[in-house]
Amino acid sequence: MLQTLRRIIQEVNAAKDLQQALRIIVQRVQKEMAVDVCSIYLAHNTTRELVLMATEGLHQESVGKVRLSWNQGLVGLVAERAEPVNKDDAPSHPRYMYFPETGEERYHAFLGVPIIHHRTINGVLVVQSRTSVRFDEDAVTFLVTIAAQLAGAIAHAEASGDIDVLLRQGQLEDHRPLPGLPGAPGVAIGSIVVVNSSTDIDTVPDLVVEDSAAELKQFRAAVRAVRKDISDMLKRLRATMPASDSALFEAYLLMLEEGSLIDDTVKRIKAGSWAPSALRETVLEHVRIFDQMEDAYLRERAQDIRDLGRRVLEYLLGEERKPVEYPKNTVLVSEDVTASMLAEVPPKRLAGVVSMRGSRTSHTAILARALGVPAVMGVVDLPINKVHGREIIADGYSGRVYVNPSRDIRREYKRLQKEEAELTAELQALRNLPAETPDGLRVPLYANTGLVSDIRPSLNSGAEGVGLYRTEFPFMIRDRFPGEEDQLDVYRQVLESFAPRPVTMRTLDVGGDKALPYFPIKEDNPFLGWRGIRITLDHPEIFLTQIRAMLRANAATGNLNLLLPMVSNLSQVDESLVLIRRACAELREEGMNVSMPRVGVMIEVPSAVFQADRLAQRVDFLSIGTNDLTQYLLAVDRNNARVAELFDSLHPAVLQALVKVVDGANKYGKPVSVCGEMAGDPAAAVLLLGMGVDSLSMSSSSLPRVKWMIRSITRKKAQALLGEVLQMDEPTQVRARLNQAMEEAGLGGLIRAGK
Repeated sequence: MLQTLRRIIQEVNAAKDLQQALRIIVQRVQKEMAVDVCSIYLAHNTTRELVLMATEGLHQESVGKVRLSWNQGLVGLVAERAEPVNKDDAPSHPRYMYFPETGEERYHAFLGVPIIHHRTINGVLVVQSRTSVRFDEDAVTFLVTIAAQLAGAIAHAEASGDIDVLLRQGQLEDHRPLPGLPGAPGVAIGSIVVVNSSTDIDTVPDLVVEDSAAELKQFRAAVRAVRKDISDMLKRLRATMPASDSALFEAYLLMLEEGSLIDDTVKRIKAGSWAPSALRETVLEHVRIFDQMEDAYLRERAQDIRDLGRRVLEYLLGEERKPVEYPKNTVLVSEDVTASMLAEVPPKRLAGVVSMRGSRTSHTAILARALGVPAVMGVVDLPINKVHGREIIADGYSGRVYVNPSRDIRREYKRLQKEEAELTAELQALRNLPAETPDGLRVPLYANTGLVSDIRPSLNSGAEGVGLYRTEFPFMIRDRFPGEEDQLDVYRQVLESFAPRPVTMRTLDVGGDKALPYFPIKEDNPFLGWRGIRITLDHPEIFLTQIRAMLRANAATGNLNLLLPMVSNLSQVDESLVLIRRACAELREEGMNVSMPRVGVMIEVPSAVFQADRLAQRVDFLSIGTNDLTQYLLAVDRNNARVAELFDSLHPAVLQALVKVVDGANKYGKPVSVCGEMAGDPAAAVLLLGMGVDSLSMSSSSLPRVKWMIRSITRKKAQALLGEVLQMDEPTQVRARLNQAMEEAGLGGLIRAGK
């Protein structure tokens, strides 16, 4: 049996998609168990339905049509009990339910086992036979093992958004909320405009060409056409917002002018590839690199690469784009809303954005926040082919979407929209006021950025500087390491834009999960491998070039702070300081007026937590990256669907670690900043306030809400609340108590829709 299991599992793992995996399972299991029928039902946990999605033995036309609730039939009984059901005469059982379209009336023996992933029912695997014989123990254990393996494939498909079409099959039930992810705060009520591209870069075939020169000419013409389109978008955006808000599209233009995206495609064409297939290979190669990254912000850049590739491909294939009409209060909907799709909508007509893919770190969400437009991402259950022109409500706080909302739901959201407008006005009034508690504690609030396009939203939100500037993006869009002059231009623009406000620049943090296209690193365990400061110390030429560029950029402004990533021992700090001082001395010898900046360390691994006091003796400040620290403390990969729900920065162990870091820094009078997602969560930030964290850094959209919290809750109250939650055992208890405290303080509008 073991060999059979291995063979089936290998075939399932090699399947190109979930649908093929399901077909392999039912075909192989039916054959190996010598049964008449094998079927798979997938569960829709929102509606508590079970849908027949693959079968070998029942009528194929019943696939996708047979649906039953969890209290119906023997299949429902399996899901309800979450354990195998084994019957020798299924039709005689009181829970038996007959579906004529399946042709199952002739089958008597029934064995169903649940497909369970992380305590959630994902479906039911069933075998049936004409004979009235109870299946033996070997059959039960075989099927249970297969179901356990299938659960992983289903979980992966669910996490990637590929399962929605299989489950929904185009059905839509009015009034029921569809779950998604908050992308940009606010409530949108309007009409759906569905925009999708018919061009799929993944399916471009390989063709043999005879004239590479003609292919190259066609490719360059397509690139020029896309550059013109994006330039036109820039003009439209600049008419309604500051130029720096639309700088993302300047980055698009740069990628279409120089760098590996164009150069690699040209090389493939010259080597004999058809232009569209050469583009496909280059785009997918870049997408794979970004997709593997741990940092959600950087991982979402894969969407930008796909968007550019798709636009160039449309011109290469000669596809004409149909004009789209955008009514008043347009809610833009697509399988994958891109920043360029959003830019094509007249700003005064855009009410909201709903995307079946993506997250709050995608450029679409970032641009939506800059425009002040509500956005909901990752709405995988939306039957996109059925909703064009319908009314929709998008709740950017909860991530819920309502298509054809009821009168009561519409009335309630109209009220919340009014309260939202009042709250926005109140938050805007805080823009130039300090983040100071009622008992007089001042807490500077900084922005996290990684692109020039983030600058304007950060300044508009009232950011007092930059607490984390990610320097990786300029390295990723090129086909080589950027030189000192290339980096100088980028860093100078950021430092000058925020001067005299401080800007904390993190030195290059790549490796393992964040590979560069021209510097590939393959490791068995990239999260614990060669990355961050480990790489740059092993390659001092890379480190020194970056430091020199930063010091030169800082010469005129004097507002630079340096931050060292992924530090796990004291010697790494000592070596880094030697190199930084060396770069400073060299530049002075070259006649440049540079000064030694403040240097800090990222606390994001457990060893740094336990040496926080020793680190504080060596550097000027500590900055806690709560995202990575939570991941390493809890041994949870937040990008792994099987364990992602265990990732929680409010876990008592994480809170205790944060307290230890603050205490260690205080011992030597060094300030502590927090720059993870926890800092931008108004409820969680109460605890950071209570711990004595000196400053917080977050996305610009979160800043006004955190400021309101700080101006409403005393340090004494925050300390008392911290003392309470440190006695709790579970993160759910901590969250519940924080939400209660926010409501009691009149701050409920910071954690939900309304005021």
